[in-house]
Amino acid sequence: MINKKVSNVEQALTGVKDGMTFMLGGFGLCGIPENAIAELVKLNVRNVTCISNNAGVDDFGLGLLLQGKQIKKMISSYVGENDEFERQMLSGELEVELTPQGTLAEKCRAAQAGFPAFYTPAGYGTEVAEGKETREFDGKMYVLEPAFKADFAFVKAWKGDTAGNLIFKGTARNFNPNMCGAATITVAEVEELVPAGTLDPNQIHIPGIFVQRIFQGEKYEKRIEQRTVTPKS
Repeated sequence: MINKKVSNVEQALTGVKDGMTFMLGGFGLCGIPENAIAELVKLNVRNVTCISNNAGVDDFGLGLLLQGKQIKKMISSYVGENDEFERQMLSGELEVELTPQGTLAEKCRAAQAGFPAFYTPAGYGTEVAEGKETREFDGKMYVLEPAFKADFAFVKAWKGDTAGNLIFKGTARNFNPNMCGAATITVAEVEELVPAGTLDPNQIHIPGIFVQRIFQGEKYEKRIEQRTVTPKS
């Protein structure tokens, strides 16, 4: 039986090197691969390109890599909650490629499906389309967007089995499924790792064929980025 389980995050990140391109799931602080990010900080990899919807906050998520000046380039759609990100971008210390959110998701999904590029109307007539091929379909203009190319995809799931099958929970699903299989190596960290055959096939969101390594994560903080509570009456 196929077994993609590795013992820990250290084994899961074997092969990570300076200058690589990483995909990282999550939206804000929801569904981010906390263990993988912590290990990237520990490994002190440098000059990396990170593809992620955003860069966490100043002291958590990808913000930790920004603090250590480990990231050379960020490809994101939303960067509004990280002061250090803003500082590095405006000072020219960090390369930033801003991408419409749906386009970012589709660039991941296209890579996952093996498509080299796709046409989208998002960004036509703006700076996003500069230098890119455009084409008209049924009277509407579209921009040709290339699929992403990445060395590693780091994703976080709620539950998985040793064959790499994954189940996501609630909004923590976000970009994670699209990034599975969209890089040369996909590493999945899960809150609960069970034997193959345990999961209900009808509940599986991502089949194990899209995952190369899976491990049981630990010590998840699951921070809330913006806590909103109902005031007492």
